[in-house]
Amino acid sequence: MSLPHAILTALLEKPSSGLELTRRFDRSIGYFWSATHQQIYRELGRLERDGLIRALPAQGPARGQKKQYEVLPEGRGELARWTAASHDPKPLRDTMLLRLRSAAVVGTDGIDTDLRRHLALHRETLANYLEIQERDFPPEKDSMPDRLQHAVLRAGIDLETFWVGWIEETLDRLDLPETDEEPEPAS
Repeated sequence: MSLPHAILTALLEKPSSGLELTRRFDRSIGYFWSATHQQIYRELGRLERDGLIRALPAQGPARGQKKQYEVLPEGRGELARWTAASHDPKPLRDTMLLRLRSAAVVGTDGIDTDLRRHLALHRETLANYLEIQERDFPPEKDSMPDRLQHAVLRAGIDLETFWVGWIEETLDRLDLPETDEEPEPAS
C-alpha cells in the first residue's frame, strides 16, 4: 500500500511526469522505497482512476508530450490519513541473513566473497548518503520539512553504518580465508 503514498508525496512536492517521477525515485525516495518505471506508471493510472491525481492539461500539442500529474484534494486527504495512521514495524527480511543461516547447514562456500561484495556495496551507499547530507543539509537548513527529510537520510546513514560494522565483525568472527578477488561494489 505504500507505493501510492510515495507517489502522492513526490507529486505534492512537485507535479511531474511518470519519467520525472522515476528519476526522482532513483535520486531520493528510491533510497528507501524502490519502484520500477512500470510500477510507477501502473500506479499513476490507478491513482488517476481513483480520483486522487489528475493529468494536467497539455501546454501545447498533446502528441509526444509527457503527461504531468498533480495531486487532487482527495489525494492529499488520503496521504494525510495514511501519514496519521498507526503502522507496525515490518520484520526484517534480508537474503544475506537467510543465506548465512543456510550456510550453517550446507557450508560456507562462496559466502565470504558475497559478504565482502555486500560490504563494498554498503560502504559505497554510506559514502553516498554522507555526501548527500553534507550537500543538502547544512546547519542553517532547519525548517520542519528539512528536519523530517534529514531524519529519513539519517536513518539510511545509521542503517548503512550498522551493515558495514556488522559485516566487518561477521567476516572477522567467521575467520574465513581471504580471497584474491576484489568484490565488485556496483553492478
